[in-house]
Amino acid sequence: MSSKTALIVVDIQNDYFPGGLWTLSKVEAAAAKAAQVIAAFRERGDLVVHIRHEFTSADAPFFRPGSEGAHIHPSVINQGDELVVLKHYINSFRETELKAILDRHAIDAVVIVGNMSHMCVDGITRAAVDFGYDTTVLHDACATLDLQFNGVKVPAEHVHAAFMAALSFGYAPVISTAEYLAKG
Repeated sequence: MSSKTALIVVDIQNDYFPGGLWTLSKVEAAAAKAAQVIAAFRERGDLVVHIRHEFTSADAPFFRPGSEGAHIHPSVINQGDELVVLKHYINSFRETELKAILDRHAIDAVVIVGNMSHMCVDGITRAAVDFGYDTTVLHDACATLDLQFNGVKVPAEHVHAAFMAALSFGYAPVISTAEYLAKG
């Protein structure tokens, strides 16, 4: 793997876990996979960037400003000099320093893990590709939740599969954590 690869850990925050305000399906399993990838990047000395979403209004349904729910989950907490980028929008590049950080470190490839598959993971993946980064998504290190549209309940596993299928069709390789780690 390139020494110019960064891991971007998207919104693995307390509100998405059991007891939080917006619990995702199978979030603990996805976070455990993300933690494996974080450990591998740390061991190699490669850049790990954490994204932390916080809404600007205290009336937000989750990730309220200054709340415990908006903090990074302990299972993937940043360590040492790992940067945390605060965002207020779905796209992690929008009005943040993310691109400047990646450019400053001469990053040309990114690996994406985190939450939610159908929102912020989708948004950052598409934006990263548009910016020219060689982008990979680790599907089992991402989580989402059940959705509803036009009276139809869409189970989380279908939401996740649909978005991973769309990303893999035209944006980025979407592979398992084991497959990625086996590449060394």
